Amino acid sequence: MPSQPLGPADYSQTPRFAGPPTFGLLPRLDEVEAQRPGEKIDVKVVGIPFDAGVSYRPGARFGPAHIRQSSKLLRPYNQATGIHPFTWQQVADCGDLGVNPFDIEEAIATVEENADALRADGAKVLTLGGDHTLALPNLRSLHKTHGRIAVLHFDAHLDTWDTYFGAPYTHGTPFRRASEEGLIDLTASMHVGIRGPLYGKKDLEDDDVLGFQIIRSDDYQFTSVQDVVARIRRRLGDAPVYLSIDIDVLDPAAAPGTGTPEAGGMTSRELLNTIRGLQGLNVVGAEIVEVAPAYDHAEITGIAAAHAGYEILSLWAADANGMTEPSGPSGGVHSA
Repeated sequence: MPSQPLGPADYSQTPRFAGPPTFGLLPRLDEVEAQRPGEKIDVKVVGIPFDAGVSYRPGARFGPAHIRQSSKLLRPYNQATGIHPFTWQQVADCGDLGVNPFDIEEAIATVEENADALRADGAKVLTLGGDHTLALPNLRSLHKTHGRIAVLHFDAHLDTWDTYFGAPYTHGTPFRRASEEGLIDLTASMHVGIRGPLYGKKDLEDDDVLGFQIIRSDDYQFTSVQDVVARIRRRLGDAPVYLSIDIDVLDPAAAPGTGTPEAGGMTSRELLNTIRGLQGLNVVGAEIVEVAPAYDHAEITGIAAAHAGYEILSLWAADANGMTEPSGPSGGVHSA
């Protein structure tokens, strides 16, 4: 029988503000391997401090450290869903991946290679970015195992533009490249939270051809979270899902620390409840990107990103525990 997963630091012995610089004060990968030799690690959290693909404000390279710092108040029981994300599965923080900050194509190749290695033992990977360029190598890696992936993309922006200053690889192009490469399930992918000005109507027409349906940020004003979740679940079905969260999907009031903010965004409560509603879907990988701490205040953005990561870990813990039905308000099934 596997032993009890190695969980976060003991808060009664070490104050959270003095705890280890890992996500949720969780153990490092080397600590788990030393104390639980030979046992499977279910989820690996990895930071990728890369932002050479940004088109406006830089700084997302400092996102992984900021999200970890902002995650120190996370606790082992998710009261919204009745899930124990840190003890129903073994989670380890793998630290940061160093990639070339001057050569985007080399960086993309490095991320893909390391994603392959992290997933080789069957572990799921939660990536802390970094800019949204990282979605492309992560999808390339997942495609090798799962085939075409249904992308559930939370963002203010489509990220299906063609080039920027002639460059094909930027944080605004990953899903166009992924679609062109045949990585994306064209019948099951979706953007959530889209808003703000575009270059023209053709942006939307191209996006449709590339395989995406759209739930706009304003849809949350005119319908319930439960209805939005139902639309998402119908679209995704039983396909393998990559959950990609650009923190600028949130309104700048809830996430000022990002590189391309747009007014009129989602609240953090809407985002968290939407993620909770995904319970039981086949989420095979996830990322949280575009946190730029230089523009953050009182860790507002970092805290929102950390809690999004917590809900993703809760999804995977529910899966590990055989919970296939959504729990909590988003799923319409309230936990006891």
